[in-house]
Amino acid sequence: MPDKSLIGRSLGVTTCEVEKGRLRFFAKAIGETDPVYTDEDAARNAGHSSLPVPPSFLMCLEDEGRDSDHIVQDIFGFDLGRILHAEQGFDYHGLAYAGDVLTFDTRVVDVYEKKGGALTFVVQQTRVTNQEGQHIADIRSSLVQR
Repeated sequence: MPDKSLIGRSLGVTTCEVEKGRLRFFAKAIGETDPVYTDEDAARNAGHSSLPVPPSFLMCLEDEGRDSDHIVQDIFGFDLGRILHAEQGFDYHGLAYAGDVLTFDTRVVDVYEKKGGALTFVVQQTRVTNQEGQHIADIRSSLVQR
């Protein structure tokens, strides 16, 4: 069972390249109709250098190269059959584009209980930077075990 000693622990640093095909597929999957997310000419005409990354797509990339099952089971001590994704949030500081290489640096920022210990929460925060070191976003997500 996780405890407050996890706060500050690094869950690893991963990198991945943002691929145009995946951006187009994601835009289609979420029903995005703005051509800026699927057509490079439309993106450039709108002032972008390439296809921009849709806001929630960063969650898809965050787990690239990361062994999430190991983190959840071995580090947090959670039972995969008893967990839920409780919350996620984003603070954006810049845009990411197709072709960027993004770095995701994830740490545990909080561990707490509710309902007299019946629910245990682990909160993670990920700092996202691009290949030039620019701070793109902070992702905050919570898992809960019942």
